[in-house]
Amino acid sequence: MFISEFLALGAATCIAMSGMLINELNGRVGLFRLARWQLLAAFGMTASAALVTGGWRSLEGWHVGALAASSLFGIMIASTTYFAAIYAAGPRVTALLFSLTSPFALILGYLVLGETIDLQQALGVVLVLAGILLAIGLPGAASATEATSRQRISRTGIALGLVTALGQALGSLCARPAMADGVEPFTAMAVRSGFAALFFVVLAFVPLRPLRSSEAFSWKALGLGVTASFFGTGLGMSLLMAALAGGNVGIVSTLSSMTPVVILPMLWIRTGVAPRPSAWLGAGLAVVGTGLISL
Repeated sequence: MFISEFLALGAATCIAMSGMLINELNGRVGLFRLARWQLLAAFGMTASAALVTGGWRSLEGWHVGALAASSLFGIMIASTTYFAAIYAAGPRVTALLFSLTSPFALILGYLVLGETIDLQQALGVVLVLAGILLAIGLPGAASATEATSRQRISRTGIALGLVTALGQALGSLCARPAMADGVEPFTAMAVRSGFAALFFVVLAFVPLRPLRSSEAFSWKALGLGVTASFFGTGLGMSLLMAALAGGNVGIVSTLSSMTPVVILPMLWIRTGVAPRPSAWLGAGLAVVGTGLISL
């Protein structure tokens, strides 16, 4: 009993841990190098899992095109801006802004696929927005939980978080036809991460200075980057898929979106500074809003 619910909460915890580890690499690893490490590791994990499950047999030619488009928006763009948002605004704010993926997906489904939006879902969008505004506060204001690491909630960080959520929503929209046609989840993730990994590997050979990392290579940093990929893409997504296999989709989606709440005690332990009450309340409202959209 409640196994699926515990698995969904585990997924949220793993994603929060991944964000914390990425934050530790701020100033030590460039964005494009981090993306390359993460996606190569993610491809290795998911491709191996797809091989074990026999998922590659579920793939057809048109699936690859849809998943490649999903990779463009959901990984090549969104992963880069996700890492940049963590560097600019910290993991807590980035996790909150990531909650906008559900409202963006809902609106895109309405505009592109003609799906309906009922009153409950509309209220959910309002609660997500209210929660984010309450928890983040005004742009440029220091965050109580992140002040010790000298991070400030900047307009740049907020903009990067918004692009991340929109990219994830577009990626989900592009992948939806292939997933509805029965593509095995590990295989879908392997195709998406594989295209993105190839993109960032090729990018490493482009002779443009902004694309090159100036930081010295460190095995410790590489270990942190791969570990973050394991928690986020590997273990976190595996727990989420296991939860979806045996649980109610709406309940699992809501519980797995609790990353903004789960990350608060992690930051408290890491920084020694207690989050403000508005941070807890805002994160809770964002989760409740996601639940109204999903259920």
